[in-house]
Amino acid sequence: MGDFFNSVMYPIEWVVAWIMYGFHSFFTAIGMPEGSGWTWGLSIVGLVIVMRALLIPLFVKQIQASRKMQMISPEIQKIQAKYKGKTDPESRQKMTQETMDLYRTTGTNPFSSCLPILAQSPIFFGLFRVLNGLEAIAEGRRDGIGPITQQVASQAERAEIFGAQLSDVFLRAESTNTRIVTIVLIILMSVTTFTTQRQLMTKNMPASALDNPFARQQKILLYVLPLVFAISGVNFPIGVLIYWFVTNVWSMCQQFYVIRRMPTPGSLAEKALHERRLRKGKATPADLAPAAGGSGPVLEEPVKPSGQRQQPKRKDRTRKPPATGQNKPPATGQNKTTDKRPKPGPEGPRDAGRASK
Repeated sequence: MGDFFNSVMYPIEWVVAWIMYGFHSFFTAIGMPEGSGWTWGLSIVGLVIVMRALLIPLFVKQIQASRKMQMISPEIQKIQAKYKGKTDPESRQKMTQETMDLYRTTGTNPFSSCLPILAQSPIFFGLFRVLNGLEAIAEGRRDGIGPITQQVASQAERAEIFGAQLSDVFLRAESTNTRIVTIVLIILMSVTTFTTQRQLMTKNMPASALDNPFARQQKILLYVLPLVFAISGVNFPIGVLIYWFVTNVWSMCQQFYVIRRMPTPGSLAEKALHERRLRKGKATPADLAPAAGGSGPVLEEPVKPSGQRQQPKRKDRTRKPPATGQNKPPATGQNKTTDKRPKPGPEGPRDAGRASK
């Protein structure tokens, strides 16, 4: 099993090693010290930029999936309430079927929101294995990985930032500098994760989606994830913590841009977007009118070029008599209260009854 995992991870380690080495060569060419920890640290930042740029299409799918999940969450809640308390297999199967039908009709895939995380996981573990293996490669106990030869590994393994080596781990730290740098990075990771999750919940979720199981799950993650980072961060090398922190900063900035430019309908971010457009003269005050029964602005109704809303036309439900001048009896089944034509005489209603027969 171990050999299989190593054979699967080696191509990913090879790609990670080449990207880091390429950025290291670039920074060295522009005058940065070859063995500096800052040079190797910026190489890890370059690795983040390359990988997150490649994952932008998956991030867009994640945003779309999360938005659809927020919008259909009330419908899912209705289905769950419909089968609440029913534990028989038939009811559970029907609930699952109705939920899947809702996903299919709305084009929602709940697993799409996990794509960026799943795609980043191999890179994360690949970097972990590269940094963890630097000492063994430098001592000749392990073969090199792509351009990371014994000489390069020895140089990278000794590289320091604020007196802490990139390959150092908090639990195996031999210096106070390593512990301090590790704790600072873990705090920064937790803060950026909390900020990213909080701005998603407070700014980009409509009022109708704030009180449902999905929202409650997000609130739990808001406080659980920083705790997970604090517990697991002490087991990772400082270089991996740098990668993790920079990835969180990228996610926070990318999400801020998406929320600002493409907010969820009915959210506070959408209201702020329309207010900015109103100040710039790119929208009308009518765009900020709340929809009936909701708190968000109306987006579905089109706006005329003149800036006036198109008013619905009133339907005239009374049928006017034809201007033919002839007194015809009403057709069978016709509502006589709408027929206001003069009757032919005292016997008009009786004659009309005979005609209908």
